[in-house]
Amino acid sequence: MVRDTNRHFKFDWITIILFFLLVGFGWLNILSASHTGTDIDYFTFSQPYGKQSIFILLTFCIIIVILGIEAKFYERFSSIIYLVSMLSLVGLFIFGKNVNGATSWYAIGSMTLQPSEFAKAATALAVAKQISDLNTNINNIKDQIQTFIIIIIPALLVLLQNDTGSTIVYGAFFFVLYREGLPKYYLSIGVSVIILSVLALKFGALTASIIASILILGYYYFNRKKVTLFQALFVILISTGLSYGVKLFYDGILKPHQQDRISLWLRLEKDPDKLEAMKRTFAYNLNESEKAIRSGGFSGRGFMEGTRTTGKFVPEQHTDYIFSTVGEEWGFLGCSFVVILFILLLLRILHLAELQKSQFSRVYGYGVAAIIFIHFLINVGMVMGLIPTIGIPLPLFSYGGSGLWAFTILIFIFIKLDSNRINEW
Repeated sequence: MVRDTNRHFKFDWITIILFFLLVGFGWLNILSASHTGTDIDYFTFSQPYGKQSIFILLTFCIIIVILGIEAKFYERFSSIIYLVSMLSLVGLFIFGKNVNGATSWYAIGSMTLQPSEFAKAATALAVAKQISDLNTNINNIKDQIQTFIIIIIPALLVLLQNDTGSTIVYGAFFFVLYREGLPKYYLSIGVSVIILSVLALKFGALTASIIASILILGYYYFNRKKVTLFQALFVILISTGLSYGVKLFYDGILKPHQQDRISLWLRLEKDPDKLEAMKRTFAYNLNESEKAIRSGGFSGRGFMEGTRTTGKFVPEQHTDYIFSTVGEEWGFLGCSFVVILFILLLLRILHLAELQKSQFSRVYGYGVAAIIFIHFLINVGMVMGLIPTIGIPLPLFSYGGSGLWAFTILIFIFIKLDSNRINEW
């Protein structure tokens, strides 16, 4: 009897330790980025680090509840969880609070809750349920469409709330579907569209069309047994339309601030005066973030010793730009430590996902890893100026209760599912 009881407490402690290392180190950097130089009251609601302390304490309650629920509950009620989550997104159009131009929060007294963060876990459960269904074949067009709809619904609802960053995260599920057997041509199409779009913006639609046409005709010449001339010409027509469509979308549909961010990223603006003006306006955060990271050098300036961090040069540094605090105060070593922690967490989750006996658990595990990876990649790339500025937090690290709790739910549901594998006789 004792043996049976002990088996129910067997969890993957490596994942749990990595989780708390990231949360703990993240809190230290939130403290450094948000303290005002006065005496530190760790549990005050007047400062972000105090609020984050409360959020972390409540996280323990969430973990206990998640691990206390039977593992099969998450598969059995995944559809209901998804439906409730979608209704919470729809409710924002009626009861939502607008913050920084996005209607993505419910106001609960003095606190706010962002349902789009929790919708990611709900979507991961729904996708896992759909793919693991005995009647689902991901190579079947009908099943592909049904799965795409599950992903597109929350992405569209979030996009309509003017939260582009969270919308992009749903692209992470492509990796999940690809792992489960989605035809490879989807990957080829996706990569080609991205490259063609960048070429069209960087060098113009005509140049991009010519380059695409040359490559397609070259492919046709060496693969005439597999590709007909009609197919090659049809792809050229589509590529040309896409090239001009991207330019039309950029010039006529994107808002000025979105155009400016892409322009800065692709170095489209050549006028040095305009570039300098960009750095003083919409790109101010990014410019100061890059300066903070560079000033940290190899080993950093020391905890709470970063001049740009303590001087509040980077607005809202404790949220999306928290990685710049790591760069300035902990240097290259600190940044490497954070990157290694995330890599280890991702590899561990993927390793455990492959060990799952249930397809539902495996697909969900890949969903967890994909969502964390996209968040990590975009946030760090944004802070370092490697990709356009997109408002998206660093998982487990950035300030915010909704983000922390959502990632806690996302990760610990998988830990519970994995424990079910461990505890099986």
